[in-house]
Amino acid sequence: MDAKIKVSKTTSENTDFIFLIKTFDAYLWERYPELKKEYWGNNLIEFNTNVCIVYLDKKAVACGCFKKYNTESVELKRMFVLPEARGLGLAQLVIKELEAEAKSQGFKVLILETLYKQIEAINLYQKAGFKIVDNYEPYVGLLNSVCMSKSII
Repeated sequence: MDAKIKVSKTTSENTDFIFLIKTFDAYLWERYPELKKEYWGNNLIEFNTNVCIVYLDKKAVACGCFKKYNTESVELKRMFVLPEARGLGLAQLVIKELEAEAKSQGFKVLILETLYKQIEAINLYQKAGFKIVDNYEPYVGLLNSVCMSKSII
């Protein structure tokens, strides 16, 4: 396949990012309708300047961002690849871009939360060097959550 891949650093106001996260939310709530009430508030993205979008032949197909968690850590959020673009290594590309940006800003650790049913995501993150850790706030006590961490120093 000779598809042209372009990575763009942008903000959460980017219309392609907004489209991708709305698509992601629809996917999550269709797959996990029972969790919407418990998790909805954790999926809101305030203005964010640390957004990465991957374009495949000029179409936005993958995204992710991070937000500061504490002085040493950032939390990866809104990692998503459209179904038709999966299997091309685009999620790994997003992780690498976000990791490099976090490191350039002086952060030392990436953290994230996913759902225990998201086996593909857990495997992806483990392949990228993340380890499962105890749930951090606001996920403490949420049995559906799997929290992960990766040192980037």
